Amino acid sequence: MVEQVCRECHRLVTGQTCPVCGSSNLSDDWTGLVIIVDPQRSKIAEMIGVTVADKYALKVR
Repeated sequence: MVEQVCRECHRLVTGQTCPVCGSSNLSDDWTGLVIIVDPQRSKIAEMIGVTVADKYALKVR
């Protein structure tokens, strides 16, 4: 199954809507991948505004 990325929160999703923000504005044109395991202690999560542990794209077109 092809993963798409939510254009709103950059989370990788497999369905038609993002389970984190509820958006259906998805893209299959993305680059870079970061996996956030502990968003409360992660400096990267803080920098990109992530509060939920998951996989995120760094750039979405």
